[in-house]
Amino acid sequence: MDSIKHYSNGKLLLTGEYLILDGAEGLAVPTKFGQDLTIDPINEPELIWGSFSDTGECWFEASFDLPKLRLTSATFNSDKEGSSEFVAETLQTILQEAKKLNPEFLNTTKGYIVKTNLSFPRNWGLGSSSTLINNIASWANVNPFTLLWNSFSGSGYDIACAKHNAPIIYQVEGKNPSIKEVNFNPDFKNQLFFIHLNQKQNSREGIAQYRKVKDEAKKHISTISEISYNILNSKSVNDFNLLINEHEHIISQIIEQEPVKKRLFNDYFGEIKSLGAWGGDFILATGNDDTPMYFKNKGYHTILKYSEMIL
Repeated sequence: MDSIKHYSNGKLLLTGEYLILDGAEGLAVPTKFGQDLTIDPINEPELIWGSFSDTGECWFEASFDLPKLRLTSATFNSDKEGSSEFVAETLQTILQEAKKLNPEFLNTTKGYIVKTNLSFPRNWGLGSSSTLINNIASWANVNPFTLLWNSFSGSGYDIACAKHNAPIIYQVEGKNPSIKEVNFNPDFKNQLFFIHLNQKQNSREGIAQYRKVKDEAKKHISTISEISYNILNSKSVNDFNLLINEHEHIISQIIEQEPVKKRLFNDYFGEIKSLGAWGGDFILATGNDDTPMYFKNKGYHTILKYSEMIL
């Protein structure tokens, strides 16, 4: 029997940030980077799992008995937080939730060798979890949003990007995601750059702060949704700059954190916007041919043009 393969896109959230958790409409884009999952059947009743990095290194391995999904072994090579048990238990949770949604899934006397391959470094924050969840949902033939919310939490925009090969306007109210594919292809996209800050991002802190001021924050939902559409339709980089500044100002007030430009790049000649939860992953900068050198001189070496990053 041939291998079965599933693939999911990575993601970036251009607008919406924390407010997307409470019904704001956000502009999200799938990336050219993602993760695949390959399944090969074997005769033994076990699930043998291997997760591979973008450099081909196996960073996590685990074995489970089938059909009970009992963890029998796990190894984990990483300088990131966590242990083999933690990673294995997280994976086990996703598989168990998928099994609850489809009792036929992994209900077998035979087994599988499963390999996942990331095409981006794990610390980039492009969605190593969301791509995994979407791939497992495809394999188990279950709803990926339900799988996400039964296993973890989150708005689900990352799951939507995993499945869509075009920019989207994403909104979730209750547990009802709304996804509209849109045409975001600005004339000035050669003036847009993504820079990786390479700092450990703790999105939990930002979300915790957001939760404290949630009622106050809700007043800004319609404004942020409007900015999302104005950014989508912006005709010039000047309009775009004004909009991302307004967006940064609103989120800065809500979560009581300084915008990243003010904090790290006060002398930068273009504009800068945080993406997703504020912290250490990618930022978006508007600029010109001098932009890469500016950030390199500041010690940031992962700089991608819009066309290199976005699907």
